[in-house]
Amino acid sequence: MTKKFLFLQGPHGPFFGQLAKSLQRAGCDVVRIGFTHGDRFFWPKPLPYLPFESTESQWEAKLRVEISAQGITDIVLYGDCRPLHQSAVKLAKELDIPLHSFEEGYLRPYWATYERGGTNGHSALMDLSVDQMRLALTGNKAELSEAPSQWGALWHHVWYGMLYHLNFLRPAGPYRNYNRHREGAMLTELRLHARRLATMPWTSLGRRIHTRHLLNQGEPYFLALLQLGHDSSIRSHSGFDKMADFAEQCIQDFASAAKPHYRLVFKAHPLEDGREKLGRAIRKLAKKYGVSSRVDYIQGGKLGVLLDNTSGVVTINSTAAQQALWRGLPVRALGRSVFNKPEFVSDQPLVRFFEQPQLPDRLAYDEYRSYLLHTSQIPGGFYTQSGRAALMRKTTDMMLSDRCPYQALQDRSVAKKHLKVVT
Repeated sequence: MTKKFLFLQGPHGPFFGQLAKSLQRAGCDVVRIGFTHGDRFFWPKPLPYLPFESTESQWEAKLRVEISAQGITDIVLYGDCRPLHQSAVKLAKELDIPLHSFEEGYLRPYWATYERGGTNGHSALMDLSVDQMRLALTGNKAELSEAPSQWGALWHHVWYGMLYHLNFLRPAGPYRNYNRHREGAMLTELRLHARRLATMPWTSLGRRIHTRHLLNQGEPYFLALLQLGHDSSIRSHSGFDKMADFAEQCIQDFASAAKPHYRLVFKAHPLEDGREKLGRAIRKLAKKYGVSSRVDYIQGGKLGVLLDNTSGVVTINSTAAQQALWRGLPVRALGRSVFNKPEFVSDQPLVRFFEQPQLPDRLAYDEYRSYLLHTSQIPGGFYTQSGRAALMRKTTDMMLSDRCPYQALQDRSVAKKHLKVVT
C-alpha cells in the first residue's frame, strides 16, 4: 500500500515542504493541513494543501474524518505539545498510525531530533535506562563528535520566524478561527522578531564586553541556563510557569548556600526576545536576596567559553546542559528531560548543589551520547540550506522504515550477536 503522510505544523521555514517533496519522489503521497497563512506560505504550491477553517473544539473530529477520507497512513509534526498537535498524538495512538515527531536537536547545534510517538518529555528515551542503551550499543560503538560551542545560525531562525508572522498581517480569511498556541498578539510577536534582528549587532557587542569582564575577574561561578518561558519544554515538562520563577529559586538557594567568593551567572537563551524582561527581573531578585554584586545576566552568545570556566550548571531541562555533561561538569536539572539520568545528572537539593556539586559519570554520559548519535540525532538543521540538505539525506529513509530509530539499533545489535554466535 502506498504511504500517505499528513503534515501538520513544522519549524518555521521550508523544511517540511522540502521533506514532503522528498517523500513524494520516494513514491509516497503527501498532504498538509494548514492553520495559518504562514503554514501556506512555506508549503510548495503544487503539493496538496487543506486549510483548517473550523474552530479548535472541532479539530479532533475534523482530523479523524480527514485521516479516513484521505487514507492517511502517517502523521508528521514538529512540537508534540502544541494544543492542536496533542489531538493528533492522541488519534495516532488510538488508530495505530505512525507519528513522526521532529524537534530541535537534543545534541545541539549540529543535529535535529527525529523520533516516533513524541519528543522531549514524551520521548521513548524517558523510559530507557543507560544500561539498556549500553546493551543496544554492543558492537555499534562510534567516535563521539566534539561538543560544539554555539547553538547555530541564529539569524536564519529569526528571519524565518519573522517571515512566518508577517503573514498574519494578511486578512485572516479561512483561518479566522485559529488560536495560536503561544500567548500574545500576532503584531507583538512580529515586532519582537523584527526587534531581535535589528538589535543583534548591539546585543552581540554588549555580551562580548560583559563576558570578557566576567572572565577577567577570575572568580569561580555557577552557570544557570535560561530557556524560553513560552516553550513547550517549560509549559509541559516542568513545574515552572515562567523563567523568573526559576531565576528566583536559583538566586535564593545560591544566596543561602554558595561560598561567598562564588558568582551566579544567568545566560539567556539565544532566541530570548525580551518579552519577560529577564535582565530586570534578575537584578531585582538579586537585590531582594542580598547578592546583587555576585549575580550576572548575559544575553545569549556562545556557550562554550562560559562552560569552559564554570564550576557547575543549573537548568530546568535545556538540552544545552549536555554540552556541560560532555565536558564532565556537574549539572542539576529541575525539570523532566531526556538527559536527566541518575548516572550523570545530580539529584541533590539545589542548596547542596551550590555547596558541593556532584560530578557526573562521564563514561555513562559518553554511552548515552553515543546512543543518541546512533538513533534519533540527525546531522543538519532546519534553518539553513546546507543544514536542510544534510537532514534530507537521512530523514526520508528513516521515515520510510517500519522501525523507529531506537528499535532499529536494537535489531542491529541482536543481529550482530546472532551472527557472532553462528560464526
